Amino acid sequence: MQKVLAAVAVAATLLAAPVADARTKLTGEEQLAKMLDGREAGKPVNCIPSYMAQDTRVIDKTAIVYRVGRTLYVNRPSNADSLDDDDILVTKLHSSQLCRLDTVQLHDRGSHFWNGFVGLQDFVPYTKIASAK
Repeated sequence: MQKVLAAVAVAATLLAAPVADARTKLTGEEQLAKMLDGREAGKPVNCIPSYMAQDTRVIDKTAIVYRVGRTLYVNRPSNADSLDDDDILVTKLHSSQLCRLDTVQLHDRGSHFWNGFVGLQDFVPYTKIASAK
């Protein structure tokens, strides 16, 4: 009987783990807010220099965040609901800048199939708020 109870307890623990993870998964908006915590928005710009982008992060169904130096540029593309944080972004540039109205193709990392595209909008710069000393 003790073995059965122990097995049930183990099974319940294993089944509860995915439920706990599902509850703690942040929405795209929550992930973005967490990333931008301590930063303030600047005036939106049409383009950013692509060669200076050091890091790019896809926020599921929300935005693409480009890091240029200490500044995070947030782009909320048209049809952002197509964004998947597991997609590979494929961008064909026509200049040294990434601009509003450029399109970014989405390539699924797992299946290796094309997964659609998004159209870029304005880039909103977010810089760290200077702390008062």
